[in-house]
Amino acid sequence: MAEITLLDAVNMALHYEMAHDDRVVVLGEDVGDNGGVFRATVGLKEKYGCKRVIDSPLAEALIGGVTVGMATQGLRPVAEFQFQGFVFPAMEHLVCHAARIRNRTRGRLTCPAVFRAPFGGGIHAPEHHSESVEALFAHVPGLTVVIPSSPQRAYGLLLAAIRSNDPIMFFEPKRIYRTVKSNVVDNGEALPLNTCFTLRKGRDLTLVTWGASVVESLQAAQTLSDMGIEAEVIDLATIKPIDMATIIKSLEKTGRLLVVHEACKTCGVGAEIITRVSEQAMCLLKAPPKRVTGTDTIMPYYRNEDYFMIQEDDIVDAAKSLVEGWK
Repeated sequence: MAEITLLDAVNMALHYEMAHDDRVVVLGEDVGDNGGVFRATVGLKEKYGCKRVIDSPLAEALIGGVTVGMATQGLRPVAEFQFQGFVFPAMEHLVCHAARIRNRTRGRLTCPAVFRAPFGGGIHAPEHHSESVEALFAHVPGLTVVIPSSPQRAYGLLLAAIRSNDPIMFFEPKRIYRTVKSNVVDNGEALPLNTCFTLRKGRDLTLVTWGASVVESLQAAQTLSDMGIEAEVIDLATIKPIDMATIIKSLEKTGRLLVVHEACKTCGVGAEIITRVSEQAMCLLKAPPKRVTGTDTIMPYYRNEDYFMIQEDDIVDAAKSLVEGWK
């Protein structure tokens, strides 16, 4: 079995679900003839035709509105926004309609739609192409927010998202689109939503992260292990709702919490996790929880991008201070 990239896994999941469910349609800017800006939808139009793979105008508000309409009338649309920073023109449809339609109609209508978007920095692109604003969408009742961090999770979680009966924001960390590879079986098996994935066992520290930051977190965990500190690494995967049960179970063993995310610090998802731990499991903690995050600034242009992006050393230093400073 050949290793594939996270981008390949997204494409594989789309091919599988379109082949097995005629209700699935894909739409967005350049998703047909060009296969999308990152080639995530390559080959779909040739195989399933222009009625199921629709090249939209350069109009994100239109994409959002049409997707909601399709979903409420029996289709299962997968809409692509070229970058997360381009979603904002569609917020009216996402927040006021997609997220609320089930409640507004008392269950008569649902919105089984997936809104895909690449996100995050690290590719030397301008700010609208590099944002990490998952917390904005996590704050909206009615939206589920999912971020894969590996080809296996991209494949399984995207299948689950398409099969869900409610709207899902599916954000793909483009920094690792082509750099993270692994074996994926194209068997149509979905992974569970609303569940964390424990990637590495540890006894000294619980490290919660998601998206591209999983790469540096696993590297940091190995460096810490060489120092005698064993970090348990948890991939949050579903940003909202948060699987607190898995996190608290880990804290019962480690007693220390470190949250790592690329997004800005203030009002980030890390703050929500730490607050819930404080409410539900304060007695388990041996040290105050810590965050390693992006800064509260606009994503800089590429020459200064590394100052914003989290490095392995940042995670190692924070973990060491939690363990060694609070023995």
